Formats: sequence, C-alpha cells, structure tokens
Amino acid sequence: MNQEEFLNRIITAEELPIIKRERILVALSGGADSVALLRGLMAAGCDCHAAHCNFHLRGEESMRDERFVRDLCQRLDVPLSVKDFDVAAWQQEHGGSVEMACRELRYAWFEQEMERLGCTLIAVAHHADDQAETFFLNLLRGTGLKGLAGMQRNNGRIWRPLLNVTRAQVLEYLDSIGQDYVTDSTNAENDYRRNRVRNLVLPVIGQQFPHAHQRILDTMSNLRDDHDLLTSLVKQVLPDERHIDNALLCSYPNASTLLYHRIRHLGFNRDQCEQAVLAVQQGHSGRQFMANRYAMHVNRQSLDIEPMQDDSTITIPIDLHSDIQSPVHVNVSHNNAPFTPMMCDGKFKVAFNANLLDCQHIVLRHWQKGDRIKPFGMNGSKLVSDLFVDLKLDHCDKRDIWLLEADGDILWILGHRASAYYPVAPDSQDYIMLVFQKTGKKFA
Repeated sequence: MNQEEFLNRIITAEELPIIKRERILVALSGGADSVALLRGLMAAGCDCHAAHCNFHLRGEESMRDERFVRDLCQRLDVPLSVKDFDVAAWQQEHGGSVEMACRELRYAWFEQEMERLGCTLIAVAHHADDQAETFFLNLLRGTGLKGLAGMQRNNGRIWRPLLNVTRAQVLEYLDSIGQDYVTDSTNAENDYRRNRVRNLVLPVIGQQFPHAHQRILDTMSNLRDDHDLLTSLVKQVLPDERHIDNALLCSYPNASTLLYHRIRHLGFNRDQCEQAVLAVQQGHSGRQFMANRYAMHVNRQSLDIEPMQDDSTITIPIDLHSDIQSPVHVNVSHNNAPFTPMMCDGKFKVAFNANLLDCQHIVLRHWQKGDRIKPFGMNGSKLVSDLFVDLKLDHCDKRDIWLLEADGDILWILGHRASAYYPVAPDSQDYIMLVFQKTGKKFA
C-alpha cells in the first residue's frame, strides 16, 4: 500500500478540508501504528503536535521508545510533548489493572495538553485489527449493541483515522516510505486479554474461516448502524430523558430495555432499569436508584432523573426576632393577643411558646435519615420519613422541604406539620407566630 492509497483510506475527501484547519494532538508511542498515523497526517498537510507517554513499565525498552520518538519528531520537525507516569502509585490510590491505569493516565494528560496547546482533536492509532479484537473482548465480557459495534471513528474529540486499515496495510505503508519504528516486546506475550485474543484466538479463526476478519468488521458496521437507528427512535419515544412519563413508558413492550437505552449514557445499568420499571408497575413510588452523578426517583406519575446533590447537611442559622428572608420566607410576629388554636393551621401557620427564643441553636435545614418529630396528640415521636410516606410525598417534594430545628429538636416541617415542642397555652400572650410563604425558593 503506497502513500496515496494509505491516505485515501485514513482520511475521506469530505474530512480533508476540515481536518486541515484543525490542530491535532497525535498519540505517538513509537510503534508501527502510531508512527504510520503521524506520517500519514503530516503527508495530508495536517497541523500535528505529538504526545508521548512513558509509563516506565518495560525498563530500558521504555527509554528506547522515548528516544526513538524524540529523534523522529526532531527529524520531521514536529513539536513533541513527553510525560512520565507512575502507574503503581495511581493503582495504589485508585485500584484497577495496569491497562486501566495507563488508559486513565494517558487520556487525562491528553486532555490537559489539548487545552494547553489549543488542539481540537486527539488522533489515536487504533486500526481494523484492534476493532476485531474489541468485538471479541466485549462479547466475552457480556455487552449489547454498543459494545459489539466497537470503537467509533469520531468519539467526541477522539479521532481514529486508521480504523479502515489493517495492521498488515500499516506495515506495507511504512515499508513503502522507508520509515522504521520500534516494537513493544510485550505484544508477543499473552499476559493481557487483548494479547490472548490477538495472538491465540484470531489466528485460529482466520485459518478456519479465511474471510472471517472482514466479515467481523462488516458485522460491526451493521451493528453501529443498528445502534444509531435504535438511539434515534428511543429519543423520539422518550424525548425528555430527565422526566419520563410512567404510563407512556409502560405502554411499550420491553419497557425496561427502552428505558435502559434512553438513560444508559447517564450510567444506569439494565438491572436498575428493570427494577425501576417493576416499581412503576407495582405502584412502589419512592424507590431511588443511583448511577455515577445521577439519581433516578420513582414517583407516582414519572421517573425523574437529576444530578445528585448532597444538600442534606446544609444548615441555615435563624434569628426569630425578625422575619426570615432566606432560604424561605417566613413572617415572624410577636403577638400580645390571647392565643387560640384557631389562629394556626399547623402547616403554614404555627405558634410556639416564646421560650423558644432562649434556644442557642435555631436553624433551617433539609430532612436527614433518622430525623424524628413529636407531633401534637401523639405519645412519643415519629420518623419524619414515615410522615412523608403518610403524606404521599415524592422524592422531589421531600428534597425541597425545610425543617425548623431548635437545639436538636425538630419543631416544624414547613408546610406540613408542627411538633408538640414549645406549646402555647390557650389565652397565652407570650408566644411567637410563624407564617410560611410558599414563594420562598430552595437554598442552593
């Protein structure tokens, strides 16, 4: 494969005028694939900046690779960034395999370099053989359409121009231009799963089925088309991923699969989607499912998904000598008129004995697990969470509710229930009246 043929395979005619306007960060290991990538992009007239990661996993061989890359970039007049990594330290802090550690470290640094250098794309050297290996790795892990479809040519700012060429074609191209490269000795070892698929599985399949490699790639292409179509149709059926109508969702067969394909990019898995749909069908509102940075709440009419916020620990000191302006609006009055129970509704308008003003720590805060309240007319206390169930409050409602607390005792669930603490005797003239205005906004 000569240079013209190679360039036609890695950059389409439609891409070329666009790509030539970009500044590209090229991941350069020194191996055949990345060297061919750099040489091909330069031959196409692209503005390239190379980036080399030294993980120091192969002793002198790692240093040999770095020296080769530095020499190559100097000869080609390509600017180069080099970064040393401590893989063991990363693993000690985060866990995971060596492969995972290298990937996380590599792409995190690439992103930093892109910002520093003003690059708009990261070009990486995955080729068609890597794609076939990915198919079997994902198949054996257990996956769906997206996993079997393999790597995307364009995935955000990551660009994989070599997906249309095989390893053999890469070597042919390098030979045609007289370009050398270095070889990673660990590629011949079978310590890693990908190496076992590459060195043991695919050669046997190729011997038994001569056209297997191309058939696998054709199948992956079909699966990508199917996945793209499915994604488009799912978005039409469920247009709002954060607010999914329960009746609409359950009107479709395989509702949990539909839900999964709509919200999987937020981190929810199939089992969570199955459990959420089951909760909807059984009328179990109040269930909650967590994924990455999102929480899915099963409410009576809908599934609501929102970013997780830990605002349960927010406490706002309150001075009851004057009106409360934030986080909610509460009118505070010190009355002299004789008190009668008819003055209060116990929800939005409540009264407390003026001894409340002697408390050292009066705050407004959100509900926390284990909170208890002592309601009027009840012996003992009751879990606030049980009271929320009695009131049939959805999670979103519970999250926005404020509690008035004095020296550790919950006095009032604003808008819902007052406690029996600091009671006001009939005809008393020594009390404070609190009136909750619903126009107040949730503190953020």
